[in-house]
Amino acid sequence: MSDVLYVTEEGLQRLKEELDRLRGVERPLISKLIADARDKGDLTENAEYSAAKEAQGMLEMKIARLEDIINRSRIIDETKIDTSTVRILNKVKIRNKSNDTVMEYQLVPESEANFRIGKIAINSPIAQGLIGKKVGETVQITVPSGIIPFEIISISL
Repeated sequence: MSDVLYVTEEGLQRLKEELDRLRGVERPLISKLIADARDKGDLTENAEYSAAKEAQGMLEMKIARLEDIINRSRIIDETKIDTSTVRILNKVKIRNKSNDTVMEYQLVPESEANFRIGKIAINSPIAQGLIGKKVGETVQITVPSGIIPFEIISISL
């Protein structure tokens, strides 16, 4: 994968902290489990050893994936974000014209999305439908349940 990933400074810091935890805490713990299991004798019939080796493989995959994400990440300069149209990191207040529900979402990189706190991934159907639009525009967004008309009420940081 060679695609650039755009993240906030806070998001990149969280990724680096997670990588440090995996390298500094989890890796030594699994190494100790492998050593303890190895001390118990015959490795061909040692379930603890097999489980520890499998856990080590999974951990190394996580570490490699995080390293790749961090290497491909570029920090978004939040001071240069425009609010005349919907863009990444904007908070967008929208009204569902079908049922008059008002929602507010912040469009964030996929790695920082958390729907429970109103942060949706930039590559989600709703975000894709809003990108480039202005306050007052109505957009038709295709979601799994059908097409929903949304009116853009406000765009902010």
